[in-house]
Amino acid sequence: MKPLPRTARAYIVCAALGAGACALPAFLPPSPTPWATAGLLAALYALCELPARCRLLGRSAGGPVRVGTGTFYPVLLAAALLLSPAAAALTALPGGLLARVDEPPARWRRTWRAAATALAVWAAAHTAAALGAPAAALPHALLPALGAALVFCIVLTALDGGIRATADGLPPRAAWRGLLGRALAPHLVHGLAGLMMAVLWRSPHGPAAALLVLLPMYLSCWVFAQYHHERAAHQATIRALVQAVDLKDSYTRGHSERVGHASVLIARELGMDGDRLDTVRFAGILHDVGKLGVPTRVLRKDGPLTPEERRIIELHPEYGHEMVRGIGFLGEARAAVLHHHERIDGTGYPYGLRGEEIPECARVVAVADAFDAMTSTRSYSRARPVAAALAELERCAGSHFDPRMVAALARALDRWGWRPAVTADEAGTQVPAPRARGALAPRTRESA
Repeated sequence: MKPLPRTARAYIVCAALGAGACALPAFLPPSPTPWATAGLLAALYALCELPARCRLLGRSAGGPVRVGTGTFYPVLLAAALLLSPAAAALTALPGGLLARVDEPPARWRRTWRAAATALAVWAAAHTAAALGAPAAALPHALLPALGAALVFCIVLTALDGGIRATADGLPPRAAWRGLLGRALAPHLVHGLAGLMMAVLWRSPHGPAAALLVLLPMYLSCWVFAQYHHERAAHQATIRALVQAVDLKDSYTRGHSERVGHASVLIARELGMDGDRLDTVRFAGILHDVGKLGVPTRVLRKDGPLTPEERRIIELHPEYGHEMVRGIGFLGEARAAVLHHHERIDGTGYPYGLRGEEIPECARVVAVADAFDAMTSTRSYSRARPVAAALAELERCAGSHFDPRMVAALARALDRWGWRPAVTADEAGTQVPAPRARGALAPRTRESA
């Protein structure tokens, strides 16, 4: 178990002290804390977190996904609209301390979760009060509710970025990158649900009516957990196949992941997103899975391949397609596994497709595959610098490779750079001088 760094522990202690300071005024006179409301909301939030602690219910709701995490924030946002900031901060503490933790150190993680949510709710309650809650009624309460949800989201993601930087050692830019964008829409929905709870809570029907808001939220939690459980199963399938290839061909260990990464870089430049990006990534990662059907002696041969050995290794796209054809979630990725060695001029294999006949996903993977083959050192091929590899791809664009894909990779590398993980056989080697520009595009076991 990796110990929690001192900086992370200090960060959590500071957050916990800050949360305590925020909640303390609720206990001090002459604070008019409505303890019945605060206690009921705190108990409700804690109760909502309990199913995630139950292994049986956790499995039924989707396996390792933590049921309840983030799903019951409407309870906290309702507290921000109904209570003073100090009392609202109190409602987050029991649920945070009861939250399910799958990785050690559990006490530190629970303390962090309780402190972060308490600070976020405190800030949200201040925002709601400044914008007119709790006196506001619909539709005037809409602005305080959305403002509270926005501040809740900003504070929580800011704190989460800090813990990622201190606990995982990430640079600040990487620690906060993407957190706010991913969390904003769900938190605004939580804000509207919290407003519904607060309005019903104040209605003549009282808290019992407000509880009805949680039913659709819990159902959405269950659906979300099922979705993530399915994605986890997909990832496990992909991981098992890639590990099998890496074990068989140790010279190319890490190649599949790098091709997947390069394929995603190209796809993003082409405007792909969402499920299409996942498909391209799967295609890049699995493009060489058919090498499981190629004799190990051929894959690990140090010298040049004989014509017979080359014919054997050129069967790997068809082997791979047979292996993955029954995996429904791969979609277009299956065609990329079969056709990633086709060439634009029709001289590729296995079917000699040309131009637009080659599936787009396969054209993406072909460029990513060749790029990583040229920039990685293997027993039978020394690495080229990135610039030399790009120059070779550009030279072969229009004959071997789709020029759009080559141009997209060049733009992506210019924007993001290329920092592949060093594989075992690359460690300790030096990057050689670039080969002559006129050299043929690599015909190694990666791009053969």
